[in-house]
Amino acid sequence: MAKPQRAWQRMLSGRRLDLLDPTPVDIEIDDIAHGLAFVARWNGQTHGDYAYSVAEHSLLVEEIYGRLCPEAPVKWRLAALLHDAPEYVIGDMISPVKAAVGPSYGELDARLTTAIHLRFGLPAAIPKAVKKQIKKADQISAWMEATEIAGFSEAEATKFFGRPQPALIEGLSIVLRPPVETRTDYTARHATLLAQMP
Repeated sequence: MAKPQRAWQRMLSGRRLDLLDPTPVDIEIDDIAHGLAFVARWNGQTHGDYAYSVAEHSLLVEEIYGRLCPEAPVKWRLAALLHDAPEYVIGDMISPVKAAVGPSYGELDARLTTAIHLRFGLPAAIPKAVKKQIKKADQISAWMEATEIAGFSEAEATKFFGRPQPALIEGLSIVLRPPVETRTDYTARHATLLAQMP
């Protein structure tokens, strides 16, 4: 009989996260922040001395979501910050790779998302309307990233992600910095949002 394959990962916090059956008790924000700060967007194919991390992207998406939905409850801003949190263990796959892998990636992502949401007081599944607005913020961030650091022309980025309204990105820019700085800011923003939740 074949020995079952290991399906858990030991996190720096000491937790053993079962990737196939994750539980909220094994989710720690320090693990998420650390992992996301070291995961590169665009498979690392960006200009600059540092990779553009998923943690940095998440901070930007949460900021843009706040501009899109200024009256939204703080819990949905937290959901925006955590929208890519599963990537701290499964990595960031570009969309063409996700399509090639098929539904199994999405299923794994969904299980991890549920555990992460429950760990931080969010509903397992967020409302479709909220998810749609977070996705819109994600697309705006992707357009900015594509044009500023990933080598896309504005026309090409607009074809894939749509052109954002200028007011939504006014004063915002793509930040490239050491992972430890991004990790610290991600953890701090998470703490701020969590403290504001009723």
